[in-house]
Amino acid sequence: MRNSVIDIADQKEALVDLNDVWVAYDGKWVLKSIYFKCYAGEISGIVGPNGGGKTTLLNVIMGLLRPQKGTVLLFGRKPGKRGRLEVGYLPQISHAQESFPVTVLDVVLMGLYNRIGFFHRPDRNNKEVAINLLAEVNMADHAERPFGVLSGGQQQRVNIARALASEPKLLVLDEPSTGIDSVAQEDFYELLAKLRDEQGISVIMVSHDIGVITSHADQIACLNVQLHYHGEPDSCFSPEISEKVFGKDLKVIVHDSKCATCYHRHQDHD
Repeated sequence: MRNSVIDIADQKEALVDLNDVWVAYDGKWVLKSIYFKCYAGEISGIVGPNGGGKTTLLNVIMGLLRPQKGTVLLFGRKPGKRGRLEVGYLPQISHAQESFPVTVLDVVLMGLYNRIGFFHRPDRNNKEVAINLLAEVNMADHAERPFGVLSGGQQQRVNIARALASEPKLLVLDEPSTGIDSVAQEDFYELLAKLRDEQGISVIMVSHDIGVITSHADQIACLNVQLHYHGEPDSCFSPEISEKVFGKDLKVIVHDSKCATCYHRHQDHD
């Protein structure tokens, strides 16, 4: 008899479906026999060490890299330009210099270029759309500020607004909380949950920080060249899985609402 949890998962829409995917660089396998699915309305976390293949896996999912073996489906078809238009992608954060000569509004308008064209100036309606997107991430009051003066957490919120401009079904995030303090991290992950719950947007995010990401994802994939685990977060902490993915010296700190940082953040907002 099949497990009832699997039966329920099979009834959902698989936005991403990888079947026995293999990828090699310079004759060396960097991904081996990857089976991975992400379903509609789900936050999926991919954790693993640096060099374990996480970014490569994202490139495969988006069709930027073709595997040597296996099949990849994005929204039920082979990845291509059409599918990528339905994906909002945030690469690893790179903090802009304070002198970076664009405003917050300009950054979000960049996400509308597929609609308005690169050689057309944004009109009043385009700017109104951009302001509404900033409002969704609580950054509308910063629209005219230089993007480079924002904190790391604020910049990521603006980047999310830019990604939302394409009205994506799926957000793909590469190390989204690197360089962001713990309070801003919690606010950022709460924003992702809000987008999932209120707009049905699915999320795939990768991180080397297993303690943080397992507190916020619906499903976890533990990757180090191979997928050593793919399922609910609570079951990925076994010594056997941790050693295969991170080695013997892994120490996991799970961040939750009872920690001092979160307690003071909620007190400040009361």
